[in-house]
Amino acid sequence: MSEVGGAWVRAVLGCGGDGRKAAGAADELVVRYGETHRSYHTEKHIRAVLVDVGLLGASLVDVDRDVLTLAVCAHDVVYNGRPGEDERASAAWARSHLLDASVHEQVVARVEKLVLATITHESDGDLLADILLDADLAILGASEEQYDAYVRAVRAEYAHVPDEHWRVGRSAVLRGLVDREVIYRTADARRRWDSAARSNMRRELAAI
Repeated sequence: MSEVGGAWVRAVLGCGGDGRKAAGAADELVVRYGETHRSYHTEKHIRAVLVDVGLLGASLVDVDRDVLTLAVCAHDVVYNGRPGEDERASAAWARSHLLDASVHEQVVARVEKLVLATITHESDGDLLADILLDADLAILGASEEQYDAYVRAVRAEYAHVPDEHWRVGRSAVLRGLVDREVIYRTADARRRWDSAARSNMRRELAAI
């Protein structure tokens, strides 16, 4: 079983769910993250987010760590380059498979809410959402080489979008992030990635 699939199964078991059902969903995760139209939103991305969530959430209790793991594994499971629609479909996927594995509704609702938070990357003060969103944006604060590879991969996923429209849309996203007083919500994430993230995004904006 893949690393991401294994993380999903362990988290479902940690939440009192059915391991056999979880294994079936884990197999589907692997298939979906291996879809040929994906260049960035692949299992590699999920593995990276799991690592960063582990760093930022080292002090979490086990149940919160399991909830966060489930949200990480599911947050890009549906990815067709349709912002908002993809996240809602991913949240619905998580809800369906977690209920099928007999995970308690309260846990399912928490996972669903976390996945939906990735639509706007806004948090209502929920620590788990803060950690998830910060880890999902960690790539912005990577080395220049890693950041540039990320940009190329995301552009490949939007190959259907003409260059002019891509530049307009991408610029708007970058300016919205750079202009934020706070990009990362947790102090640890700010310490790790904020300075490099702002530098990378400003460099990309200048190139655009």
